[in-house]
Amino acid sequence: MANAGFPLLTATAALPAIGAIATAAVPAGRRAAAKWLALLVSLGTLVLAVIVGARFDPGGDRYQLIESHAWIKDFGVRYELGVDGIAVALIALTAVLIPFIILAGWHDADPLETKSKRWRPTQGFFALILSVEAMVILSFEATDVFLFYILFEAMLIPMYFLIGGFGDRAHAGSDENAAAQRSYAAVKFLLYNLAGGLIMLAAVIGLYVVAGNFSLTEIAEARAGGQLDMATNTERLLFLGFFFAFAVKAPLWPLHTWLPNAMGESTAPVAVLITAVVDKVGTFAMLRFCLGLFPEASEWATPAILVLALISIVYGALLAVGQRDIKRLIAYASISHFGFIIMGIFAMTSQGQSGATLYMVNHGISTAALMLVAGFLISRRGSRLIADYGGVQKVAPVLAGTFLIGGLATLSLPGLAPFVSEFLVLVGTFARYPVVGIIATFGIVLAALYTLVLYQRTMTGPVKEEVRSLPDLRLRELLVVTPLIALLIFLGVYPKPLTDIVNPAVEHTMSDVQMKDPQPEVEAAK
Repeated sequence: MANAGFPLLTATAALPAIGAIATAAVPAGRRAAAKWLALLVSLGTLVLAVIVGARFDPGGDRYQLIESHAWIKDFGVRYELGVDGIAVALIALTAVLIPFIILAGWHDADPLETKSKRWRPTQGFFALILSVEAMVILSFEATDVFLFYILFEAMLIPMYFLIGGFGDRAHAGSDENAAAQRSYAAVKFLLYNLAGGLIMLAAVIGLYVVAGNFSLTEIAEARAGGQLDMATNTERLLFLGFFFAFAVKAPLWPLHTWLPNAMGESTAPVAVLITAVVDKVGTFAMLRFCLGLFPEASEWATPAILVLALISIVYGALLAVGQRDIKRLIAYASISHFGFIIMGIFAMTSQGQSGATLYMVNHGISTAALMLVAGFLISRRGSRLIADYGGVQKVAPVLAGTFLIGGLATLSLPGLAPFVSEFLVLVGTFARYPVVGIIATFGIVLAALYTLVLYQRTMTGPVKEEVRSLPDLRLRELLVVTPLIALLIFLGVYPKPLTDIVNPAVEHTMSDVQMKDPQPEVEAAK
């Protein structure tokens, strides 16, 4: 039943959706008004997300703030929303990052005259960002599988235009070559994700045939009460259909190849939107839908998924070590980090899944800090190539210092937020799969290598002539970076606010798959 009162979850998603329409409608000559409107809407959404977190009771029901209304009655589709602790944490992440993304991209869509006379519509850029925010938040809230599927696919449309229409200005070569690279990256992003979505659609239809409805809560109750008993092969096929789509979005090796192109050709704020916000929908859905709907199939597929996660961890880190492009290096590092997240989810331990959820949040913050500072650096020099930098810390010490903190967070330095999540993932994995946990630690060593080498080659050494006149971070840029660094330090020292919200939801997920944490073997005293 729906909770009476103000529809808070709907409002949290509706505000950025309405803001996107209003921003797009701002007259062409009022670019500054469009920017400020988008920023104010994103701050209003953050306030609503804070209220959602304040009203959520970690010790209460699994799904709270429920809204449920008939939508397409003939097919049993409902507009059904509800949040657990994992959803609350990711809604908060999304709402926190969007204002910084807007501030960081303040001038990224200003009119630009090139040989091809391409105009960058400012209003459209910020409207697209707000529309993505609305769909991502609603996807975290949706407890109707069909509603989630529509949002999962619909968010591809604004992302396609953000990648293809607002590319990175620091692109080597002609305007025509840059446009071709952007177009290739956008189309590749769309095709990969559409392919995953079409396979998921077949699985969604199959789930309806088996269960008779799309409600996540009703299907779970039917399974628990013995009224729904899926055949083993049917459950496994449905699981694979859902998991494939989520693995593309995540991105998991070998379905990852769209990410380096998309992040490399996007502006830095859009690259953050991709990997820190949109991609989290894939890993979140693994927890909510794969484990919640198909527990036996999830356990059956775990060994293969852990192998793929390990390959992602090591492969992504190795390719990051060899990159010459700053943004592609961060993209491959993210592939490695998503491997840790997926490994934690399918370790089937409470520590692993709590760590994976925290990793989603902490990776979003750390990647945003590193990528946005990298974007500020690239916009000054006009090049993404590592070899074009050197000695930046001598001419822009604040920029270099914030870049270092973002890099140290990426390699999970103790005292910064990602360390807590990575430690929990490794502990949780080692408890059930010790060999997998041991191999995964090589990813930490490689992370230290690619992060420190990147910093050494760009920030230290002799000052190159081309960077001698680079300005340090300006006030707007400091307003973007400083809060992110403060969050990294705060959550690294005191993660309890997040763990208190997440842990009860993880316990529910563990009960879905009927798994208990392995007990350590203690040899009896002789």
